[in-house]
Amino acid sequence: MATRPRLDYENLDDLALAERIAARDPEAVRLVTGRNNQRLFRAAWSILRDRFEAEDVVQSAYLRAFEAIGTFEGRSSLSTWLTRIAVNEALGRRRAEKRRRAHLNGALVLDDYREKLMRGSMTETPPGADLAREQIRGLLEAAIARLPENFRLAFVLREVEELSVEETAETLGIPAATVKTRHLRARRRLSEALAPELKSALTGAFPFAGADCEAMTERVLAAYCADRQ
Repeated sequence: MATRPRLDYENLDDLALAERIAARDPEAVRLVTGRNNQRLFRAAWSILRDRFEAEDVVQSAYLRAFEAIGTFEGRSSLSTWLTRIAVNEALGRRRAEKRRRAHLNGALVLDDYREKLMRGSMTETPPGADLAREQIRGLLEAAIARLPENFRLAFVLREVEELSVEETAETLGIPAATVKTRHLRARRRLSEALAPELKSALTGAFPFAGADCEAMTERVLAAYCADRQ
């Protein structure tokens, strides 16, 4: 009996991957989450400014998206579709938290991100990591955290995630001209607060890889594909 050739997941297009995810295929889920974990995490963090809340939002966004994967029509990329869901999830989470705080305290209390401000999401410092670079990265992330939310989200998607103006506009549901304006103003504000040489640390900011990335994928697999095991 002839053996069926193994499916080449890496070369499947977005619609084909969506079909596999709809069938609760663990390999498709693993591939898509691995490709998008960092982008979704960075987008969620840019809204919530809290690492643990951002991780929870990413997991919730995946589960929400995968349950509705049949509605994905390929009009945008799968990554853009997922990022938009994560952004909406984070915004909803923040609105709910504001309502809760207002109800309990009568007014919004100080944001607790000052105590929990992410200094990178790696659970351990990589062997041989340069302390000075980590300090610079911390300064950069703190400066980005102080940007107004609209500027911060546009900046993270454009500069850190390297989305195009059009992709960012589609993800956020705003005109491309607005993306350009917010991005430019964010850069100007950062340039006033940071020396030019800090730009080199931007690529490594907000890492969400290695064990963190794999752990997120495993949690989504356990929640979404459990009934296939």
